[in-house]
Amino acid sequence: MNDTTFNEVFTLMEASFPVSEIRTYTGQRGLLEIPHYRLIVEKDSSDRTIAFLACWEFSLFRFVEHIAVDPSIRGSGIGKKLMEDYLKQSDKPVLLEVEPPSGVLEQRRVGFYERLGFHLHSFPYVQPPLREGQADLPLLIMTYPRLLQEQEFHLFREILYTEVYKVNVPYKS
Repeated sequence: MNDTTFNEVFTLMEASFPVSEIRTYTGQRGLLEIPHYRLIVEKDSSDRTIAFLACWEFSLFRFVEHIAVDPSIRGSGIGKKLMEDYLKQSDKPVLLEVEPPSGVLEQRRVGFYERLGFHLHSFPYVQPPLREGQADLPLLIMTYPRLLQEQEFHLFREILYTEVYKVNVPYKS
């Protein structure tokens, strides 16, 4: 991935997520060297990045860490298409993290994923800090195309903690 595209992705990431949900520029850039990590980018006719999906590919499941669309064109269906295309390519469960649906925005986000076929889990889960000095972030896991059994959920959570977040297991959650 060239520098311009990565910079556009990171700018879009910063515009779309709170600081607690993204790594530093250097940390994010470093992920490109990890074989399990992948960035899927959508460009417009001017070759400008307008959306991206950041994911991790593991032998047992896939994990969507981030999906974002340029704020000026949100609601146009690009995010839905990006996610649907990704799901069609998958022959294994797909996981993602969401904030608990306590507010209107969070409920809309969960609803978006449910319409795509995701299921919301109630198992305890926290996102370990992505930057030094941050606290754990209480989130929930959604899975496609089905709910996970508790033992499977714990195994997948352990893989996320050790491979994505680089924390020792068992991690508090």
